[in-house]
Amino acid sequence: MEGELMKGTVVDYLHYLKVERGLSQNTIASYHNDLQQFISFLISRKITNFDMIDRKVIISFLQDEGEQKKADSSIVRCITSLRKFFQYLVEEEKIKNDPMQLIDAPKRKEHLPEVLSTKEVERLLLSPDVTKPLGLRNRAILELMYATGLRVSEAINLQLSDLHLSLGLIQTLGKGQKERIIPIGDQAIHWLERYLNEVRPKLLKNQRSSFLFLNHHGRKLSRQGIWKNLKLEVKKAGIQKNVTPHTLRHSFATHILENGADLRVVQELLGHADISTTQIYTHLSKKRLADVYNRYHPRA
Repeated sequence: MEGELMKGTVVDYLHYLKVERGLSQNTIASYHNDLQQFISFLISRKITNFDMIDRKVIISFLQDEGEQKKADSSIVRCITSLRKFFQYLVEEEKIKNDPMQLIDAPKRKEHLPEVLSTKEVERLLLSPDVTKPLGLRNRAILELMYATGLRVSEAINLQLSDLHLSLGLIQTLGKGQKERIIPIGDQAIHWLERYLNEVRPKLLKNQRSSFLFLNHHGRKLSRQGIWKNLKLEVKKAGIQKNVTPHTLRHSFATHILENGADLRVVQELLGHADISTTQIYTHLSKKRLADVYNRYHPRA
């Protein structure tokens, strides 16, 4: 079949990303999607091996992606996927020349993430009905994610053994299986302890699970479960913004920076490999300061 050799090489590459690079499943899925589209394009152009690819082929593919109204961010990500893939092909001596060396990536438009105000966070945290088991669980999840800046994937994969509440700490595995230790405040500890004592045993229903957060069947809570519950609580809280689990992470980072935290500390707490990723929050803080000035200064 057409392109089988190229498809097999992509499978080998994705295996390499998982086993040797230790990349997350979501990152690998993004690479897979981008490379799958690229291979489909090559097959449609009767290109059957990677040695036939030059700068013109790459540009033609990117133009094709643009004509399909792909977002700029998707095309930038796709270029990154191709760049890494062709570096791999050169290292594995599957090709001699890297066509991506002649391709310039378009500058990514700066996107400032949505952030909740401290009052909106307070309303959101008070939204779950803690007289009900799942409401109390949801309160514990929201308190924890805002207190620590955890990614949703990190929150759902927390194990009971990751909690060190007497020390005011939790540990988690982030991107690339990198472990980090995060301090956790009294409020989050309070709601976690209530969840552990009052709700989790009921959800287990005589089953066993090492995962911290469980669904009503007593199994590990899914990413979709957290999204769905968050949307309901946001609506109940009367918040009009587009709030996702990552919004809590953005809000955590922005609020502690606004209160004087050092950028390097925030980088460590968020588990960013590069501080340039963390620096977006300094831009965000400046924008919020400007908004406050324009709203309240009498001569603004």
